Amino acid sequence: MPANAPDRNDGLYLGLISGTSVDGIDAALVEFGPAPCLRFARTYPMPTALVGDVLRLSQADSAIALDQVGHLDTRLGEAFAAAALRLLQDSGTDPSAVRALGSHGQTLRHRPRGEAPFTLQLGDANIIAERTGIATVADFRRRDVAAGGQGAPLVPAFHAAVLRDPAEDRAVLNLGGIANLTLLPATGDVRGFDTGPGNGLMDAWCLRHRGERFDRDGTFAAQGKVDADLLANLLQDDFLAQPAPKSTGRDHFHLGWLEARIAGRAITAADVQATLLAFSAQSIVDALRRYLPSCRRVLVCGGGVHNSGFMNALQSPLAGVVVESTAVAGIDPEFMEAMAFAWLARETLAGRPGNLPTVTGASGPRILGAIFPA
Repeated sequence: MPANAPDRNDGLYLGLISGTSVDGIDAALVEFGPAPCLRFARTYPMPTALVGDVLRLSQADSAIALDQVGHLDTRLGEAFAAAALRLLQDSGTDPSAVRALGSHGQTLRHRPRGEAPFTLQLGDANIIAERTGIATVADFRRRDVAAGGQGAPLVPAFHAAVLRDPAEDRAVLNLGGIANLTLLPATGDVRGFDTGPGNGLMDAWCLRHRGERFDRDGTFAAQGKVDADLLANLLQDDFLAQPAPKSTGRDHFHLGWLEARIAGRAITAADVQATLLAFSAQSIVDALRRYLPSCRRVLVCGGGVHNSGFMNALQSPLAGVVVESTAVAGIDPEFMEAMAFAWLARETLAGRPGNLPTVTGASGPRILGAIFPA
């Protein structure tokens, strides 16, 4: 990893994130010095009932009661705090050794366009600071939205800090519930955007038809075959044609969205899964060809890196491009985002901007997040 210049804000930070897949809370202890070093990391399960409520409310098209949002905010705050405390216990780290904790929160709604743009992440940071005794930085996205940006993706700034190579045009692909690309040309502006669904639709379909939270190694998809007509229909979604910067979430790409497109079709569950994998892969490949056709390497992180079927579907059409895990660059692909929010907390404490306007579309660099003292 490229070295960072030491500064007075170096030290131990803790990052927390639960992504659109809601498959657990990723927690990471990161030491920042000459180069960021992942000291300890774990993924802790979220209570089953809480997962169900997050999925139900994040995909609800109808109005949501204010009490439901308030209760979920509190319960998520307690869950994030519990994950942080378990990480500290499991790693043998005293809370006083951690300079700050960066918590992304759980996205309930993401509407960065329209008459009144907003993004809403739950997980009360007051509770996290109170339970852990660690200064907590949270609510990272809304300042960027206030400045006219998408509020997402935010991780490209961290990607650029640790993975950019002046000798090679490369990209970083995060295969979470939603897929996003960071474009790192050897020279020129860093760009990044959501490409569409990563694992989210496949996970939801697999849970419904197999009772499993994700399609391990793409075995469910491998049992089916791609339905060309359905694939063409999915690829016509308006989001894919939108120019960058752009971002999306589970409130757009969800099971209701999928059901509307398979209604009346005689198609097996396995064929739908195979088509969803092809859809996610094709949307990523199309975006890469459109925005960085000179790309020579794609470094992949997120849960999808372990889906060999997904990785093969990405590599096959990208002749001459190396597609590999960020592990080869020294970063655990499972904990890239948790590390990034530890880094963003550090940038906030240092009074440095955490967004990239070329990525989010904001009117300028902004210091992100609010600080909740210990």
